[in-house]
Amino acid sequence: MPPRLSALDASFLYLEQPTTPMHVGGVSVFRRPKAGFDYDRLVELIEQRIALVPRYRQKVRHVPGNLARPVWVDDPDFDVAYHVRRSALPKPGSDGQLTELVARLMSRPLDHTRPLWEMYLVEGLARGRTAVLTKTHQAMVDGISAIDIGQVILDVSAEPNGESGGRGVSDLWMPRPEPSDGQLILGALSEAVARPGVVVDNARAAAGDAVATIGKVVGAATQLFSMARAASRRAPGTPLNVDISTQRRFAIARTELEDYRRIRTAHGCTVNDVVLTVVSGALRNWLLSRGEPVAASSSLRAMVPLSVKGEADVPSSATAGSLGNRVSSFIVDLPVGEPSPMVRLHHVAHAMREHTSTARSVGADTLARIGGFAPPTLHALGARAASGMSKRIFNLVVTNVPGPQFPLYAAGARMLEMFPVVPLAKGQALAIGLTSYDGGVYYGFNGDRDAMADVEVLAGMVAESLDELLTTVGPRADRGP
Repeated sequence: MPPRLSALDASFLYLEQPTTPMHVGGVSVFRRPKAGFDYDRLVELIEQRIALVPRYRQKVRHVPGNLARPVWVDDPDFDVAYHVRRSALPKPGSDGQLTELVARLMSRPLDHTRPLWEMYLVEGLARGRTAVLTKTHQAMVDGISAIDIGQVILDVSAEPNGESGGRGVSDLWMPRPEPSDGQLILGALSEAVARPGVVVDNARAAAGDAVATIGKVVGAATQLFSMARAASRRAPGTPLNVDISTQRRFAIARTELEDYRRIRTAHGCTVNDVVLTVVSGALRNWLLSRGEPVAASSSLRAMVPLSVKGEADVPSSATAGSLGNRVSSFIVDLPVGEPSPMVRLHHVAHAMREHTSTARSVGADTLARIGGFAPPTLHALGARAASGMSKRIFNLVVTNVPGPQFPLYAAGARMLEMFPVVPLAKGQALAIGLTSYDGGVYYGFNGDRDAMADVEVLAGMVAESLDELLTTVGPRADRGP
């Protein structure tokens, strides 16, 4: 019998609506090598590596009558050229043109009759750059049996068969026969005999009983004991919490990791504390730019999925089975009403110490020693965890995943930047994802097209907020006074 979707994975299919497609994405920007990095080379790379993520050649098959959760079956018509697509910007392509393309592509739902992923090669960027956009349904990326495909195309060397050890495992793949409706029903009935309540649960979930389904997601996706007090209060009303449309806007921001480390050292906090404080300051300035009322006590409540476990828990190589339990979620009140950047930092650091006293977060230096590229998968796991929470108790999602502090390559092309695209939840107009990589910290702002027409303004305020914090520490040695 084919593997059945877990209750959590199936819930992402049942809860998907036109305004809230359940896919997560990432935009990686590469420097084009002399040997070239074109569509044919990307397709060849995917064909070499896709055996590492067999789920990406499988599709979802529903059981007649919803007698049981759907199953994963091999797609007999799998065509890598359908999933790996090509796009181009008018030369010289700008960041604005790239983010507009990303927004449009991420607005489109995935085809549920095929494997639930897409990848786009975007050519024409200025300064000899090329971008790769990945788009994967949350039902696929569980960090245990499946990781994000954006993770497996990258190497630590420009020579795929050199220092990276060579991960080309191209195989002669033969799809297994699909089960018939009768076989699926028989399997479902056998399961029902063993667990009679499963049939009722599946029928309710598939019929759209969101309350029952979300309850199961919360239980399966997150350990929320540390959030009990915050969860008992409704999130404050903000312009971020409105009915959203089917269309998106996307914006990016670039900063330097060294600036966060300087602030961390000066104030005895963590890099993540600094990140959340920078986000708080940017949101404060954005609200003021809109003429929104901002009092000293104003706050925005963020759901913050964090990578957890200590260094001793990190294996020597990143396998699919090693990622599933590295994400826990915390609710943090961001002090957007506080005018002093230093006081904002102290508020955030205090709140995070309370949450993380029993969980250890992984630093960038630790994840750098993992053999694979964990950030795409960890962002997906963070989005899954946040999707399981009631949207009434937080205003936005902020996922922060530390990445390796050395360059990575795809088919010899050096990855310069990586911007996450975190999906929106119902009634929430903004999600923020960021990844530190090779000395930079890269933000991706995914917003509703109608409610967040000024999302680029918010992204531009990240650097302003970071500069406010930098004024509280000494000058950098390489910059002078």
